[in-house]
Amino acid sequence: MTAALDALTAAGLDHRVIRHGPVRSLAEAAAARGVEVPDVVKTIVVRRGPDDYLFVLVPGGRVISWPKLRALLGVSRLSMPDAAEAKEATGYERGTITPYGSRRPWPVIADERLRGREITLGAGEHGTAVAVDADASVSGLAGTWSDVTDPEPVP
Repeated sequence: MTAALDALTAAGLDHRVIRHGPVRSLAEAAAARGVEVPDVVKTIVVRRGPDDYLFVLVPGGRVISWPKLRALLGVSRLSMPDAAEAKEATGYERGTITPYGSRRPWPVIADERLRGREITLGAGEHGTAVAVDADASVSGLAGTWSDVTDPEPVP
C-alpha cells in the first residue's frame, strides 16, 4: 500500500483503487481507468518560493493558466520544480504525484470544472490511480476551488 492509499483510508474518503499497466498519453490513461479524459486529473506541483509549494488539480485536456493562478494567489512569480525537487517536496515521482500522503500537506487548488465529478488521481505509484468524488476530496484536503486552467493547446 502506498502513503497515498494509507492517507485516503485514514481520511475516511470513499475511493476506488484502479490498477493498470503503463500509459503513454492522457487518452491511454482515460481508457485504462475507464473514464472520460476530463476525469483524469493531473496533480501539478507549483513553487511559490523556497520550500513553499502547492498542488493544483488540473482536469485532463486542460493546462494551468499562469495569469489566473498568479492573480488568485496574489503573486507575480510562480514556477514548476524539476522532477527531483518535486519528489523531495512531495515524496512522489512525477506521474504518481497526489496530494494524499504527501511529505507535507501543501495547499490544494482545484480547477472549478472538477466540481460534481468523480475524478481519478495518481496514487503514489506508476500504474495505480484512485477514483474519488471531487467535491468530497477537495473538501477533505481543505482545498480551494477556482478557475485556474485553460484548454490545452492543440499541437
